[in-house]
Amino acid sequence: MTKYKEKPVSPKGIRTYPLRERKSKVEIENFAKPVKKNCDSKAFINSLPDILAGKDFKDLIQKVIQAKKNQKALIWGIGAHVIKVGLSPVLIDLMKEGFITALALNGAGIIHDFEIAFAGKTSEDVESQLKNGSFGMARETGEFLNNAINEGIKEKIGIGEAIGKFLYSSKYPHIDKSLLATAYMLNIPATVHVAIGTDIIHFHPQVRGEALGEASLKDFFLFASILKKLEGGGFFFNIGSAVILPEVFLKALTMIRNLGFKVENFYTVVFDFNYQYRPLQNVARRPVSEKGKGYYFIGHHEIMIPLLAATLKSFD
Repeated sequence: MTKYKEKPVSPKGIRTYPLRERKSKVEIENFAKPVKKNCDSKAFINSLPDILAGKDFKDLIQKVIQAKKNQKALIWGIGAHVIKVGLSPVLIDLMKEGFITALALNGAGIIHDFEIAFAGKTSEDVESQLKNGSFGMARETGEFLNNAINEGIKEKIGIGEAIGKFLYSSKYPHIDKSLLATAYMLNIPATVHVAIGTDIIHFHPQVRGEALGEASLKDFFLFASILKKLEGGGFFFNIGSAVILPEVFLKALTMIRNLGFKVENFYTVVFDFNYQYRPLQNVARRPVSEKGKGYYFIGHHEIMIPLLAATLKSFD
């Protein structure tokens, strides 16, 4: 016998209603559909469930297609890892197809882009190279990139354009795999946003702090100007940058708004391995108002970005 004075509540008298009358978040009309053998990308995407990320992905595709038709800005911020996992040919194809109207990289991006164009390979074994002090000491990477940046300052251009011009003018064997060379060829604005001391070219003899700072600042102001074109349904993609590009995007956006430009009706998209604080807050949430929307997709870049590219082309 319990010694508690409080007695348990009885379920007798609970009010119920018919299940069919209840509003539900999931209905069979939203379910995924089995795909047929040899289905194309469009059929595959249409087979996805209209639930959570499946619904968001289909919505994203339609809005990007509409933005392209309306000639709105499609600005892609690319982390260096995206280049390291072999996605440059996919991104170059999207540039040629009009799905990328501006490109932003962090400082490491130019390193991998150069090494691929120059040598057809990149991404050293940091752990083994670090032990004997040879990490980051490839001569051409440090010498050629720093010299290109230093020359660019003489022409009063930013890092993105300077490296793009340098690579496009070279006779390197794999220049067709270079994002920056392609951007220069297609006259697509490319900006590079550097944090001093984070990249291997910053400790080579040819480095000039004043050149790095001035050229990267030029690119920041250019990037800010490009953001004006987001208004009216444009897109900013943050692909694989956890810190630098989300911070640059947020600061450039507030600068443009402070100068009196209306940038409210646009979309942001993040593709990353997991939820990161800055991409979530600075890209997918804070910048977009009730007129826009932020998307966040989780998955390996080497799978998600080719899927995105194939889908965009199939619906275009």
